Amino acid sequence: MKALLSRENRVLLDQLAWSNVLLAFDFDGTLAPIVANRHQAAMRARTARLFTTVCERYPSAVISGRAKADVARRLNGARVRYLIGNHGLEPGTRLGTFERQVVQAHPLLDQALEGVAGIDIENKRYSLAVHYRRAREKPKAREAIRRAVTGLPVPMRIITGKLVINVVPEAAPSKGDALLALRDRTEADVAMYVGDDVTDEDVFRIDQPGRLFTVRIGRSRTSAARYYLRQQQEIDTLLEHLVALRVDAAARLGRRGGARP
Repeated sequence: MKALLSRENRVLLDQLAWSNVLLAFDFDGTLAPIVANRHQAAMRARTARLFTTVCERYPSAVISGRAKADVARRLNGARVRYLIGNHGLEPGTRLGTFERQVVQAHPLLDQALEGVAGIDIENKRYSLAVHYRRAREKPKAREAIRRAVTGLPVPMRIITGKLVINVVPEAAPSKGDALLALRDRTEADVAMYVGDDVTDEDVFRIDQPGRLFTVRIGRSRTSAARYYLRQQQEIDTLLEHLVALRVDAAARLGRRGGARP
């Protein structure tokens, strides 16, 4: 992985600003810092201002593990063009099927995990998130969740996260599927995606040099992302740079236009 904001790599951002690019971001851990209480997740005021401006100057998307309505109310009015929830499946064409599978799976997981202290099952309508942040014995809780999901009669897949195991219908599209579909829909030449978690590896693992630009929050030896930001706070630096680049590009184009007879 390479440091995106190093002097030698900032030129890549310059090229992106001039290109037909789609910018896409995860929310928790990327646009907003990770917090102990998921209900309190929010962008810092500076991040919110910068992200609002980025959305005005670039086609932008947020692709989150949260339900679409949940993440929408956390964007501080930013006019993001595309909003994808539930790890890439919302909106989609098979939501009724996925909802029925979640309705069937939720009470079974409740029952199977009843004796595990510190477990909190979040129902996001089309997927489930089993949080174990409050469990005292986290490895045991994580293994119990895995066993419970494996024993479900409904075909579900596991997406691990930070002290959470996401339970998603097996046939549901991933974040990677959602991003590629958006890139094709917008006819963008290249997409940049910024994420922070194992759930974002579905994007990072896509091998499309020149058409997909992947950035991880935090350096990781095991991640497939090509570039990294050192910590979540650097998202502000990245957004600020992207804003400035489009201002500079517009100014240069204006000067060229003014020079014509």
